Amino acid sequence: MLREETVRQNKGEPLRRWFADDYFDLILWEGDEDFLQMQLCYDRSGDEHALVWTEKKGYLHFRVDEGELGSLKKASPMMVDDGSFDGAKLRREFAARSRGLEPSVRRWVKRRLREFCGLRQE
Repeated sequence: MLREETVRQNKGEPLRRWFADDYFDLILWEGDEDFLQMQLCYDRSGDEHALVWTEKKGYLHFRVDEGELGSLKKASPMMVDDGSFDGAKLRREFAARSRGLEPSVRRWVKRRLREFCGLRQE
């Protein structure tokens, strides 16, 4: 179940909110009247991906490359373009795991997921 976590705020930047469980990391940047940006990382312990939405760029979808360089070295994880996407599964998981979130946050993210899935034609 997604729960709000403590997140360090950076002076001069929009308020950040972070919600997490064992499957999702959801980070929202909050403006005066609505959210400005979203990063929804999913399948954290498996084949991790991230759905990103910004006002300026719209939707982006990434696979999280864990930075494995071999048995002795590991680089920082980074996001790389990825087209594979199971929108129906992502929407089901979010609906099940977000029941404890405040309704306005839950509705906003669900609307973004519906829009993205509609664009991708599940």
